Amino acid sequence: MRISKRAERIEPFYVMEVAKAASQLAREVAHGDKPMVYLTIGEPDFTAPPLVQEAAVSAVRNGTTQYTPAIGLEPLRERISDWYRQRFGVNVPVRRIAVTAGASAALQLVCQALIEAGDEVLMPDPSYPCNRHFVIAAEGQPVMVPTTAAERYQLSAEKVEAHWGEKTRGVLLASPSNPTGTSIHPEELRRIHACVQAKGGVTLLDEIYLGLSHDDAFCQTGLAIDENVISINSFSKYFCMTGWRLGWVVAPEPLIPVIERLAQNFFLCPSTVAQHAALACFEPDSIAEYELRRAQFKARRDWFIPELEKIGFKVPVVPDGAFYAWADCSSWFDAWNVSNSWDFAFEAMKRAHVAISPGRDFGTAESARFVRFSTANSMEQLQEAAARFAALRP
Repeated sequence: MRISKRAERIEPFYVMEVAKAASQLAREVAHGDKPMVYLTIGEPDFTAPPLVQEAAVSAVRNGTTQYTPAIGLEPLRERISDWYRQRFGVNVPVRRIAVTAGASAALQLVCQALIEAGDEVLMPDPSYPCNRHFVIAAEGQPVMVPTTAAERYQLSAEKVEAHWGEKTRGVLLASPSNPTGTSIHPEELRRIHACVQAKGGVTLLDEIYLGLSHDDAFCQTGLAIDENVISINSFSKYFCMTGWRLGWVVAPEPLIPVIERLAQNFFLCPSTVAQHAALACFEPDSIAEYELRRAQFKARRDWFIPELEKIGFKVPVVPDGAFYAWADCSSWFDAWNVSNSWDFAFEAMKRAHVAISPGRDFGTAESARFVRFSTANSMEQLQEAAARFAALRP
């Protein structure tokens, strides 16, 4: 069977591959041995709160499961619009919102709508691997721009200017970012967007961790800049609905009919049950629960990162959002007889029974020295992981 060149250009999602290897190893270890601690996948250990679950059950029982409009239920789009106004003080009209089958579908639709074959899109290195593959799937070319800790692992206006070329179509940023948990300062984002607009490009902003910001200096949506910023968001992270596969995109009004046309053909519509459930995300009791969970994610960060530093990992930038720690593990290399973070991650699985994500997924600039810890797991699991590493400290 002949596989398309397009498909061949898509690399494996190594985080998922490592998670599979960890699960296999966990099955092979002797009974009574230490169970595997999973700090790989960025999935909250919380599930959807009660009102959301009840809304889903009600939708199924009442038979409200037929197709919805391709860009989602009007009441859900209204609730999203209200959330931006109440949480961020930003007016986002319903007509600019399209509900999608997860943030992944939103990115796919936007990339298909805006990227031509050969177009280049600037992205920071490190960054979430699937984002660059959405560009590749649209026959574009991601241009990974190395970033530093001093830059909070984010692009700057100066770097966008320096790397802009004849084929550049725009930038794809994330704030807060995966894997670093760092955000772009609103003023720097404003400068980046001004640079992109001056060149006739597009600013794509992945904001799926926006609700999990922990620092008021960064806790602002890029939609506060102007209506030409395209923002992708999700019900997976802050709203704890990972497997429900529901997200949304906010785009300039003329782009919404294009997204709708593509969505009609690609997906028909997002999950109807998930949409009805998501309406309950914005109830006061649900928001109160989400805010309690956000505080717990912050508490985990505040405990875990100092512990990592104590046992030989270096976290160059304390994350201001999301639930990750981007950590330099190179001080462990000699003692464990490894030379890169990929091999180190597999040794960590074998020796400590802790599964973590090697930097290989997220870029090439410094990835050989870095691993990503997910702090989306419980405090008890984070404490157990830290204790196991501490016992093996070189």
